Amino acid sequence: MESFGCISSVLGCSACIALAGLVFAASKLGFIYQLFHKTETKSPRHGGESVAEVLRAHGIKFVFTLVGGHISPILVACEKVGIRVVDTRHEATAVFAADAVARLSGTIGVAAVTAGPGLTNTVTAVKNAQMAESPLLLLGGAAGTLLQGRGALQDIDQMSLFKPLCKFCASIRKVREIVPTLRKALAIAQSGTPGPVFIEFPIDTLYPYHLVSKEFAVKNPPKGLMGKMVSWYLNNHLMNLFAGAWETRDVSPLPVHIPQATDDQVQRCVELVSRAKKPVILLGSQATLPPTPVEDIRKALEDLGIPCFLGGMSRGMLGKDSPIHIRQNRRDALKEADLVLLAGTVCDFRLSYGRVLSRRSKVIAVNRDKSQLLKNSDMFWKPTIAIQGDAGSFIVRLSKGLKGHRCPEEWPQSLKAGDYTKEKTNRAKADEKTEHHLNPLKVLHCVDELMAEDSIIVADGGDFVGSAAYIMRPRGPLRWLDPGAFGTLGVGGGFALGAKLCRPESEVWIVYGDGSLGYSVAEYDTFTRHKTPVISVVGNDACWSQISREQVPILGSNVACGLAFTDYHIVADGYGGKGYLVGRENEDQLTSLIKQAQKDAKEGKAALLNVLIGKTNFREGSISV
Repeated sequence: MESFGCISSVLGCSACIALAGLVFAASKLGFIYQLFHKTETKSPRHGGESVAEVLRAHGIKFVFTLVGGHISPILVACEKVGIRVVDTRHEATAVFAADAVARLSGTIGVAAVTAGPGLTNTVTAVKNAQMAESPLLLLGGAAGTLLQGRGALQDIDQMSLFKPLCKFCASIRKVREIVPTLRKALAIAQSGTPGPVFIEFPIDTLYPYHLVSKEFAVKNPPKGLMGKMVSWYLNNHLMNLFAGAWETRDVSPLPVHIPQATDDQVQRCVELVSRAKKPVILLGSQATLPPTPVEDIRKALEDLGIPCFLGGMSRGMLGKDSPIHIRQNRRDALKEADLVLLAGTVCDFRLSYGRVLSRRSKVIAVNRDKSQLLKNSDMFWKPTIAIQGDAGSFIVRLSKGLKGHRCPEEWPQSLKAGDYTKEKTNRAKADEKTEHHLNPLKVLHCVDELMAEDSIIVADGGDFVGSAAYIMRPRGPLRWLDPGAFGTLGVGGGFALGAKLCRPESEVWIVYGDGSLGYSVAEYDTFTRHKTPVISVVGNDACWSQISREQVPILGSNVACGLAFTDYHIVADGYGGKGYLVGRENEDQLTSLIKQAQKDAKEGKAALLNVLIGKTNFREGSISV
């Protein structure tokens, strides 16, 4: 009897396992879901409409793209709901434009590209957005759900490419997944340390049932049991693909989590700052992120009265001529400072990995990202207080905690005096004659003096742009765009496109090196078609000068560094813009040609100033300092 009991138990367990296996298989094949959710085979709706609904509910105004059949339903649906679809001449430009929109608008930037090479063309731009901490949604096409891995057109393992670059990656497997997956991705992109997210859309999740069903039909199915099984499997897959697709779903934004400093941390920092005699603030791009308005941050900084060095997107935070904005001699100021506040600034190569910080200084570090917060603190520096939190809101709270207290005025005044001395010397260099062509410093000073007060400056280049970073002064917050820590060339066309769409009333200036211009000069076609009249000033010295300057003396060769004095102004004309050549022969017309370019932009024409420049000995460093 005992053995019969054991046999019964074994049989019972086997039955339970078999039943569980059947339930699991039924769930995987969608049987259970299809019992309770209808497949509307007559509906003309498609997955692109679900995408558009979610984007509209999240306040998305622009989708940047280079069109492809895999993603056409998304683009058509977005246009129908009032989202402007802006097509570019390269997929990287589409992502750069979305990045700029994210930085300037405080929302999320969106780009949609086709499968395979369309997506691989975005990799550099997505990595740049990751390192610049820009919230960005990349929508990518893909081969059909049953054709992936079977040699379909443009079918590659896209998920493996983007997982190291994105905070979140997902591949849509059923139409009903589109809405919840998009909502989740959009929230993740903006939470914590912002960054890019990627969603892959197999082509059969975007087109309507009646078209997809034709692709699933087997023209000559095998006869017998095998043929019936194949037909059944395909039909079930199709029905499950669209089951419950058009049921009403919540498309509203999910909550966004932003880390904040605790009250105790803020109070400890208040006490440290109140005792400091020579404090310094190093403000990074992260300080400009939502939710704190940049004008509130600006007021808080002015109330504190602490001298500030501004980097990345924070350039312009204090306007053009603030008494507490220090632009020169940063290394010397940090040696003398008794307290340094790193507000979204990272101790990477831009701060010599932390070696520029004095070991005598108290250091307060605030950053949303823990790895960035403590970068190189195991080697060259140690934070007195390290806060994983939002830098912008921290500054506002710090200012409130120090209400009535201001930094001793003689400290910022002494640093500002050093600014005036160095800038006077640099200005004298702008008046020097170069051996050939125009002095680039003179050109940049002239542009800076003539550009409108609401101008946005886009920096894309090496040598010429490095000089521009020390000469050109953004007039207000969120009026400077550079690639960030990755140092990517080629951002100019996309950044300017996004900036002009966000701020159509503003002048948008691209400061190009002649090398970097080659990446995106074709976007003058985009500027013309989409009526986004930007102005470019190209420092054309026919050379990758930033590389040549070290390569030649060290290695004795200029190989691969030489370019030509190309007629870029004619290229701009060919794409429907207005181009002007400026050289030694018409140097006296520099001012009038800059004004003419501004006039062209006001009249709806993108303009390009091709300025032939000579060599100078002005070298202040990288724009990312």
